[in-house]
Amino acid sequence: MMSTTNSQWSAKNPYTSYLSENYVLNGEGSGKETRHIVFDLGDSGLGYKAGDALGVIPICPPETVSDLLALGGFSGDEEVETNLGVCSLREALSNRYEVHRVSKKWIENLGSKVITDNGSIEIKIVGRDRVSTSDGSSVISWEGSGEINDIPSGYSQIMSPNDPSEELWNELTSDPKAMEDYIWTRDYIDTLRDFSNIAFTAQEFIDGMDRLKPRLYSIASSPDHEPGTVHLTVGIVRYSYHDRNRAGLTTGYLSDRCEVGETPIGVFMSPTRSFILPENGDTDCIMVGPGTGIAPFRAFLQQRDINGDGGRNWLFFGDWTESGENYYKEEMDDWKERGILDKHDLAWSRDGSEKVYVQHLMKKNGAEIWNWIEGGGYFYVCGDKSRMAKDVHQTLIDICSEHGEMSPEDAKSFVEDGMMKKEKRYLRDVY
Repeated sequence: MMSTTNSQWSAKNPYTSYLSENYVLNGEGSGKETRHIVFDLGDSGLGYKAGDALGVIPICPPETVSDLLALGGFSGDEEVETNLGVCSLREALSNRYEVHRVSKKWIENLGSKVITDNGSIEIKIVGRDRVSTSDGSSVISWEGSGEINDIPSGYSQIMSPNDPSEELWNELTSDPKAMEDYIWTRDYIDTLRDFSNIAFTAQEFIDGMDRLKPRLYSIASSPDHEPGTVHLTVGIVRYSYHDRNRAGLTTGYLSDRCEVGETPIGVFMSPTRSFILPENGDTDCIMVGPGTGIAPFRAFLQQRDINGDGGRNWLFFGDWTESGENYYKEEMDDWKERGILDKHDLAWSRDGSEKVYVQHLMKKNGAEIWNWIEGGGYFYVCGDKSRMAKDVHQTLIDICSEHGEMSPEDAKSFVEDGMMKKEKRYLRDVY
């Protein structure tokens, strides 16, 4: 197994890797885009074990950065101070801040540009004229000089008292739910259009933006499978809001802008201390990993195969359709033929009249799952924590209660206190 000793490479000092493979795993007609991506570790010395994650440093979309600069009236060459030191505004927006979703703090900061301490709107008037209209009435027109120095101290530009963007700002900052809903679907381009009459200095523009963070992906390979490489299974996020098509920050970067063998990508290893294979290779393992949650279990199965481990392996996998999302089918079939993968239960939520999920198949196989667990087997879950992992967790408790002849309270304690905390054989990698 490749060494997992500490490396010089980290989130702050990533290794520059290149892709050796990047292709779509889905079958024709699938409604998803899931990619198999392979990184070349070169002479990095980076080591890992099955269960570890790879950190990827994304770069923000250049077209988004250019649009932001144009909307803000910047060239991109302006100098700004960031947490990593001084750089150009274009560099900051590309590599140091997350521009794919507006931050709450950035929106709150808008108030200092338009609202005085007592909450009133401040307007500087340099001249006024009464003008007659065609219907005989008269209006007063206000005129400003347009000079930078004519803007009141501390303000970039002023909203008029009835400006709808002032009302929007007041609503967002007074209603947490409204703020949450607003920032969920908007990036800085959307917000600049909503608050179009506010101007910024370059430094003001980045103040309050979230810092760019690496993304961690469960590794989908054993280090002994193809030494010197690391495999990922990545679900590409694509969506459309406010008449604009968008992609996830890092998944869009990997799928759309990273060319095999050409694009330098910053990476580092993120070792796990807990999501690991049992030390005893004769231990049985039950793995539940729908969707891209299959990634670490591909690594586990590769490692168990290479090690010649005698323990049984049971994989629960599911997704939308068998024709579109049956990832790594050929490898799975080979493992089944050779006796590496003893049981392989598949759940398809959009094939047939009923939605079938992994927890449904667990319940159907409850007696045998209990038999494996009672015999000391490990139970693993990887994937969505908001729904899938919760449903799987409750189903496991129900299985232990029914087939282990425990009360619901005792079964809950058996799973959460016994298996998870004391014995550490119920392990989760959820996100």
